[in-house]
Amino acid sequence: MNPRIAKTLLRAKRAGDYVTAKLLFGALAIVRLLPPDTGLRLADRSARLLGPLSSRHKLALHNLRRAFPEKSEDWIDRVARDNWGQIGRMAAEFVYLDDLFDFDPDKPGEGRIEVSGIDTFIELRERKGPFIFFTGHLGCFELLPIGAAAFDLEFTALFRQPNNRYVAERVLSARRTAGGHLVPSKAGAVWNLAGILKKGSSVGMLTDQKFLRGGVKTTFFGLECKTNPLLPKLARQYDAEVYPARSIRLADGRYRLELFPRLDLPRDAAGEIDIETSCQALNDVVEGWVREHPEQWMWFHDRWNQKKRLAK
Repeated sequence: MNPRIAKTLLRAKRAGDYVTAKLLFGALAIVRLLPPDTGLRLADRSARLLGPLSSRHKLALHNLRRAFPEKSEDWIDRVARDNWGQIGRMAAEFVYLDDLFDFDPDKPGEGRIEVSGIDTFIELRERKGPFIFFTGHLGCFELLPIGAAAFDLEFTALFRQPNNRYVAERVLSARRTAGGHLVPSKAGAVWNLAGILKKGSSVGMLTDQKFLRGGVKTTFFGLECKTNPLLPKLARQYDAEVYPARSIRLADGRYRLELFPRLDLPRDAAGEIDIETSCQALNDVVEGWVREHPEQWMWFHDRWNQKKRLAK
């Protein structure tokens, strides 16, 4: 491509990203003026109306049909629309995180948040790691680092930055104060996480992201995809214990944060963690969660690299 044309396109993209970011920040600022329950309901209803009009809706329907071939079209359509409502809530939750997380370890059962696995949280707090927590793009996964902090667990989360640079900057800045420490998934991130584990601290990561270059061949819902091998590699190198965790939205506007018992990753004949089978084990855990709450997973996320095929 002609360098001048490439530069012009880059400038146009940056200008478009800037406008998009400003519109998003403006909408979230308006939502922030409302009480949390009102703002969340408004975001839910708005996303249900606008989401199906986007190009991503076609991908969501396609992914649902492939993952649940036994389900009817009415079910597929309903889950896809419910999913947009969940995505709207996720955007609004970004500005309400500090207000939403009202869990007090000394008063469990009260407030908006309920926690399952309290004994495990306490047990991990009382002894040295390293520990690796993993989750998927399910429910309000943004609450997990805050939940760990509520139990005085030092926690650093690896996250994929949004493609929009202006949104990415705002997200990183906000999470430094509201959600614990974050490490953007870019060059140098692996060394950062390795250093944290080497000190005996905790890290967390999403394991259901689209990952092509260097990914391990696995399946998710019986469909071929590639999975990031970083988690089992780190667990093997630093002898880190691995714990599944999730945060799901409940029907009454409340949330349940769940920390599960340690997941023992598969090992090879030499007793070392087997990278390939471990990647599949992680997928199987997340798939089980998604089957329980299919409307709370990001179906427009291109997990199976289908977007280009649909565009043909």
